Amino acid sequence: MQKPTIKQITLKNLMVFLMLLSLTTLVILTLNFRNISVRIMEDKALAISEVVKAGLTSHMRAKIMAKRDYFLAEINALTLVNNVAIIRSKEVTDQFGAGHWREKTYDHVTQEAFQTGRPVFILNDIDMEPYLRAIVPFIASSTEPLNCLKCHEVEEGTVLGAVDLELDLTEYRDVTAKLLAAIGFVTFSFIFLIVINNFRTIQRYVQEPLNSLIKKTEQAYQAHTPINADEFECLEFEHVAREINLFTGEAIHRQEVIEQKNLALEVMSKEIERTLQETLFTMGVIEEHRSKETNNHTLRVTKYSQLLGSKYGLPEREVELLAMASPLHDIGKLGIPDSILLKPGKLSEQEYEVMKNHCLIGYSMLSHSKRDVLQAAAIIAHQHHERWDGSGYPQGLAGENIHIYGRIVTLVDVFDALATKRIYKEKWALPEIVAYIKKERGGQFDPELVDLLIQNLDEFLVIKHRYH
Repeated sequence: MQKPTIKQITLKNLMVFLMLLSLTTLVILTLNFRNISVRIMEDKALAISEVVKAGLTSHMRAKIMAKRDYFLAEINALTLVNNVAIIRSKEVTDQFGAGHWREKTYDHVTQEAFQTGRPVFILNDIDMEPYLRAIVPFIASSTEPLNCLKCHEVEEGTVLGAVDLELDLTEYRDVTAKLLAAIGFVTFSFIFLIVINNFRTIQRYVQEPLNSLIKKTEQAYQAHTPINADEFECLEFEHVAREINLFTGEAIHRQEVIEQKNLALEVMSKEIERTLQETLFTMGVIEEHRSKETNNHTLRVTKYSQLLGSKYGLPEREVELLAMASPLHDIGKLGIPDSILLKPGKLSEQEYEVMKNHCLIGYSMLSHSKRDVLQAAAIIAHQHHERWDGSGYPQGLAGENIHIYGRIVTLVDVFDALATKRIYKEKWALPEIVAYIKKERGGQFDPELVDLLIQNLDEFLVIKHRYH
């Protein structure tokens, strides 16, 4: 899963914060607006109630109370008024009798207004037809100009009745909804503008400088040049660029030191490799001189092996190992007595068995090392007298069970031995050598290697003549 970018994380967190802030603001505004609107409607209800009180008082003084229903009907016809009624107290009912159709008697709903002498408001703004019911008590007073005690036989402060008024809040709620919608639109537009502005700010001051810093860091590291920190507008990126310059400079310095040390190690490794190669070759020459073999036999076998390994398609490193290890193919002869090793005539069967031990002696001398070149030399010393048909020694290996190093050295060793004079034989002519090698194709020698040698015979002869 792909990780989010800094811009995505910042915008996401900003959006969540702004949404929560907007919702909180809308809730607060809604509640405040509701409270303000309710207070306004309550004030309207109180104002209408005062009008009703004043009208009824006027009717009473004018002794036209019988016509008060017309007045209440007119009040009821107002736009905001759903219903208006008068609630008589028990004292008024006892004194004047029951009221008309727009007058109610005292009930449990109006109990609080009559007991406390304060208006009671009942709000319902949830239903489809919202309303505000106001029960406003009418308190008896002896002060002019009302002086209720002239007509009513009650004590001052007695609740004579209440105006039961119901106001329609539909228009109020519609206005509220429209206002809140407008506020919401403005709020979300403001959020959108903030997000766009932050998007552009992040794009300009975070994402683009960061991408530029990454690119310039790669270029600076490759070119070994510092970043121009003054190009960045933000102080933070300028500081980061300077820190990167310090880090890059230190890294480049350390890399140069490592490269120098690696170069020195490479030179030393090559020197060790050459020293080892010369040492191994010298050991082969020592064995060659003890055996009184033809001069440069070791060198020619080395060159022949290297050439044939290349023609066979061995990897470069294996060709190098073959060239370095082949001089030690007969190193085991150092353990053979001179009486057998230097005998000019044919060896007896018992002497031949002793002579064959040089393969095992050479292997035991070299196989203890973990170095690849000595491991290769141990294989060659052990297997260079094995035959393709399985009739060789010391293990009687056959075919590809014989290591390719052993098969190559077997062929080139015989090729050189036949082409040179030894204490026990004369040198052969080239046609005789070629005929013998062809005859032993698939017998003593690997057929593919024989074909390669014959096909490239001119190159082998160049080596033969150069190191005669």
